[in-house]
Amino acid sequence: MESYQDIRLLPDPEFGTELLMAALFAKLHRALGQHAAGLIGVSFPRAGKTPGDTLRLHGAAEALAALNQHPWRKGVNDHIESSEIKAVPSGAKYRTVSRVQIKSNAERLRRRSVKKGWLTEEQALERIPDGQEKSCNLPFIPVKSLSTGESFRLFIRQGELRDSPTAGSFGSYGLSASTTVPWF
Repeated sequence: MESYQDIRLLPDPEFGTELLMAALFAKLHRALGQHAAGLIGVSFPRAGKTPGDTLRLHGAAEALAALNQHPWRKGVNDHIESSEIKAVPSGAKYRTVSRVQIKSNAERLRRRSVKKGWLTEEQALERIPDGQEKSCNLPFIPVKSLSTGESFRLFIRQGELRDSPTAGSFGSYGLSASTTVPWF
């Protein structure tokens, strides 16, 4: 994971940063699944309450260059600025960037438990009260699943900083709970 590339969203009076990041991330998700499965990780160096305006791709220079050979950014090119592929600065720390799934809607949890046959309707009402709902303050990107067509919020946790990397592969969103990306 010696290389990276930054993709920064340009200010746009018609489209908010969150909408543009969602569109860019959806295109990246499709491209990673088709052309770079497991090879490229992502981070959000300017994240706060939202993912921010910068998407950073991490991987081997060859994997990043190969991804760039495909027109995956078509439709968002006018709204982004991409850096060249660069070497990770020396002295960088490392962190995981992972998806966090929040079980937030009690009614949906009850319906699912009944549908799966885990609980009866009466048991679901008793065991999953409305007060069990959770909230999350992590930044998220609204996405639509390619496999199910369902829309959901992809909550993103950028883990604690570490001194050494952990090798591995990334999912189709460029995220991993165990594989680290450089942080600088």
